[in-house]
Amino acid sequence: MNNRKEQLESFEKLLDIMDELREKCPWDKKQTFESLRRLTIEEVYELGDAILKNNLNELKKELGDLLLHIVFYAKLGSEVNSFDIGDVITQLTDKLIYRHPHVFGDISVADATEVEQNWEALKLKEKGRSNRVLEGVPAALPALVKSNRIQEKARGVGFDWEVKEQVWDKVKEELVEFELEMKAGEVVKMEQELGDLIFSLVNVARLYDIDPESALERTNQKFIRRFNYLEEQTLLKGQSLHDLTLAEMDVHWEAAKLLEKKM
Repeated sequence: MNNRKEQLESFEKLLDIMDELREKCPWDKKQTFESLRRLTIEEVYELGDAILKNNLNELKKELGDLLLHIVFYAKLGSEVNSFDIGDVITQLTDKLIYRHPHVFGDISVADATEVEQNWEALKLKEKGRSNRVLEGVPAALPALVKSNRIQEKARGVGFDWEVKEQVWDKVKEELVEFELEMKAGEVVKMEQELGDLIFSLVNVARLYDIDPESALERTNQKFIRRFNYLEEQTLLKGQSLHDLTLAEMDVHWEAAKLLEKKM
């Protein structure tokens, strides 16, 4: 671990390296805001993977990669006399101070929920009255992440269930409506009702302090592990998955579940 002086020296060294790369490296010289965008998105997802795996060494590496992108964007901004890393940091610190009056001012809050509500109210005030509550939700977000963020934004202005258990009635209602459309067989309406059902389940996750994206990804990884075990056991016997019945596959699947419980 480094002390504050060493941390600042490390950051200054990074800025010097960025200057040199931009001047001398052919690849770095040709990058633009647009060309870096896709790579930055990939880095964010890799950071997310490291967090889910609770791999702190990998987390440290991915944070470094993301920090490089932030410094790179700031460098590009300075080259067109728009902003530099100092402007980025100053704007961030000003925002943090402004949106935490319970820390840096004389406002009192009861809990974290009230902090979030104040945050959203101050955010709207910053941008003016014409700004809509949901305008801050990026259009390019994946649908599951976006639905969670939409609900968080709505909660920030008090639009939420009075008691979280009430959400289960909504889930049951949406499930019934989806089942009715399934029986009717109208694909467009089935899709609409399935979307409503998923949205209500995201509401459940939010109300019970579960990140739906992380929850679904953990299930994805669990399925991959179990399916890989099923496939490995099949290949060890000189068989193909196409040769197995569903009942035979289930035997290996259950064995994979037992192995997980023993770990």
